[in-house]
Amino acid sequence: MKVAVGGIHTECSTYSPLIQTADDFKIVRGEDLMREAGLASGRFAEITFQPLFHARSVPGGPVDAACYQSFKRDFLKQLEDSLPVDGVLLIMHGAMHVVGLDDAEGDWISAVRKIVGPNPPIAVSYDLHGNLTQKIIDQIDIFCAYRTAPHIDIQETHQRAANLLIDQLNGGPKRCVAWVPVPVLHPGERTSTEDEPMKSLYTGLPLFDASHGVEDSNLMVGYVWADTERATASAVVTGTDPAATKKAAELIAAGYWNNRENCRFGVPTKSLEDCLADARDCKTHPFILADSGDNPTGGGVGDRTDVLHLWLEKGMEGGVFAGIADPEAVEAAWWSEIDTELDLMIGGAHGSSCPTVACQAKVQLKRGDPDTKSRELLLEVAKNLVILSEFRRPFHKLDDFKAFGIDPTSALYLIVKSGYLSPELAPIACPPRMALTNGAVNQDIRALQNEQRQSPSFPFQQDFDWLPTARLSARVANKAS
Repeated sequence: MKVAVGGIHTECSTYSPLIQTADDFKIVRGEDLMREAGLASGRFAEITFQPLFHARSVPGGPVDAACYQSFKRDFLKQLEDSLPVDGVLLIMHGAMHVVGLDDAEGDWISAVRKIVGPNPPIAVSYDLHGNLTQKIIDQIDIFCAYRTAPHIDIQETHQRAANLLIDQLNGGPKRCVAWVPVPVLHPGERTSTEDEPMKSLYTGLPLFDASHGVEDSNLMVGYVWADTERATASAVVTGTDPAATKKAAELIAAGYWNNRENCRFGVPTKSLEDCLADARDCKTHPFILADSGDNPTGGGVGDRTDVLHLWLEKGMEGGVFAGIADPEAVEAAWWSEIDTELDLMIGGAHGSSCPTVACQAKVQLKRGDPDTKSRELLLEVAKNLVILSEFRRPFHKLDDFKAFGIDPTSALYLIVKSGYLSPELAPIACPPRMALTNGAVNQDIRALQNEQRQSPSFPFQQDFDWLPTARLSARVANKAS
């Protein structure tokens, strides 16, 4: 039996000035795709996987329409060339926004269904910060999403979807999908699965899986920084019994709705001014400050210098700023010798409206290659270290710092563009702080522009009642007939 594998994965803030193009995406194919998906050869001996490609970007702004159409056209052509297939595993995110297109994943998955026809089951793997629509649900047979945020179960989620798909192909029961849109939209920073109430809600999901007729239960937080009609939380359940599957989805949805007012930030969260005051008074280290409004893993641009500007204005020293995306500043400094001092302008390189920093910088270290747009610089600025990157990316792993000769555990202050801290940084934070900074993923979500988002939706509107009502995939009715 042959299963086609691939997809597209990104998260898009409609409040970002950055339009993503093909240059923002990394494409993996063949064995590299299978390895990244956790589906390396030998795990499923009875299945021939047909890897197409997987396009993934660091989250950012909306995807350029021509870029999306090019990816979709190439993907469908590869899928057509692979026919016939017995099933499809799509590795998606769920929060992609394409210029001029309301439901990009619905468009992509519907096109896949049209190519393979009505019989082959389609399984999808999603990020829990994705958004769903009935159009998507109507195309699929199996749905699985991450159950951790920060995400540490990515490959396990792909494997859950693959296991259900392969069991069905091997003669197991046909699966169905039910979902309940939940009118709640919290940012990921208020819904970490390491904090209550989400911790209990997510650890309770396997209990639903153990009930008769239910096989994979999911709570989708959704993506709040997209002003789109489909932006919403949801409960999505895969099962073998439609009635049991619907009931589980309704119970999961009700559990989230009943806890909507209990979702809070998991670390001390303050204004930028107050966070810097805490840093100045702190006696323990490393003090790790998350610049939440410009977090590139949530859809932030990554080019803002609000924190650096105020830090320097206050004369603070000992900070490690990792990192700021500024290809123009990298180009200006790249050709200087090590230990050379130069005047540099930093900030807003990708269109963010932020203070620019005029500074005297000393080049300490260079990494990367101009030909691959991978250049990065370590600069000394007023007794602080600043990492500039040519390409937008997060600095959330210990090795990201060690590559520059920095031991993050010995630093006085680490300033990272992040929301909740990554699994590698959180344990060393002594203490952590999250600054409520400006940017494309601003945590002050009630102040966000709302033109397309459905209403009522908590917390944008708060005085309304709601009861969960599950909806089945159209595939269920088609199978019954």
